[in-house]
Amino acid sequence: MLTSLALIFLVGLSLAAICQRIRLPRIIGMLVTGILLGPYVLDLLDGSILGISPDLRKMALVIILIKAGLSLNIKDLKKVGRPALMLAFVPASFEMLAYTVFAPFLFDITRIEAAVMGAVLSAVSPAVVVPRMVMLMEEKYGTDKSIPQMILAGASLDDVFVIVLFSTFTAMAQGGSADVMSFVNIPVSILLGILLGAVAGMILAWFFETSYSHEHLVRNSMKVIIVLGTAFLLLAIEEWVEPVVSVSGLLAIMSMACVLAMRCVPEVSGRLSEKYGKLWIAAEVILFVLVGAAVDIRYTLQAGFAAVVMIAIALVVRSVGVCICTAGTRLNRQERIFCVLAYLPKATVQAAIGSVPLALGLPCGNLVLSVAVLAILITAPLGALGMDASYRKLLVKAEEE
Repeated sequence: MLTSLALIFLVGLSLAAICQRIRLPRIIGMLVTGILLGPYVLDLLDGSILGISPDLRKMALVIILIKAGLSLNIKDLKKVGRPALMLAFVPASFEMLAYTVFAPFLFDITRIEAAVMGAVLSAVSPAVVVPRMVMLMEEKYGTDKSIPQMILAGASLDDVFVIVLFSTFTAMAQGGSADVMSFVNIPVSILLGILLGAVAGMILAWFFETSYSHEHLVRNSMKVIIVLGTAFLLLAIEEWVEPVVSVSGLLAIMSMACVLAMRCVPEVSGRLSEKYGKLWIAAEVILFVLVGAAVDIRYTLQAGFAAVVMIAIALVVRSVGVCICTAGTRLNRQERIFCVLAYLPKATVQAAIGSVPLALGLPCGNLVLSVAVLAILITAPLGALGMDASYRKLLVKAEEE
């Protein structure tokens, strides 16, 4: 296992640095590392690492959600309101609908399997979007109209919405039935997740505020561990209460981090955000290398042209959804184009849940994972390079106070 971890970090970071050097997203290098080291090419990774891969990927997702929540300013978010809320579900719903309608014609799958594929593919990537929105907020591009805050909040909620739907569709694909309660559970899960996370955040904020004057007792590194442990507990609570009521553990984590950012003194929340940014460097490598390792390159090549066509159709339909969300707002044409670009990249959620249908033994499992990886390889560079190259031209820099 230690040799495998050494290869994951050293080779993954090396290829990530090469990609960054040629102005490609770092995650592309990490995915390629996983594909090369994985069981379908060089087979250099220990089976024990691959066995706990789903848990490691979930841990990485938790870290980026905490980082996103700590970076989000609720006061700024209130300025945009409706568009941020719509961005949380309209683009993803449009894209899922596109997969459900068109995928059965392009692939040999059923309509419900197409819905599972749509649920995997329709989430935007926090790993690509969050760091860039945080950078825009720091450089004050688009902040007069709260554009980075709007995209950050919408993208984070979008992931939760998609993951809840994914759970529903996979249950249906396994032979379960989709009654009305399956869809009623979506808003219930979201609301209870926000409430649970807010309570946890207030308790942690009170504890950190109390210990702030005695920092030698609870150091910042300990606070990072406490927050991470609480996040894992929130995920466990989701599983414990699942037979009784649906609660979104991922949204609870996001809500907890938001409350911490609001209620803690800036020094505490700022240091937490900084430390989680550093923690994400390691988590990101593990997440994307292990996703690449799960890919059977033969199936990805078989998906081929049809998969590229399906991804293109879905992105066009998704972009229409983004335009609908920003209609009637103060955003001008250039700023709306930027929002469309920001909503293109796929990576984090596809990495976290792309292999789940395969693990569950669904007939479409290999195809879903292959299309998910292909979508990451296409859209992550497209969205990342699009945002990096255009934000100075499309967004207005706020005047320094």
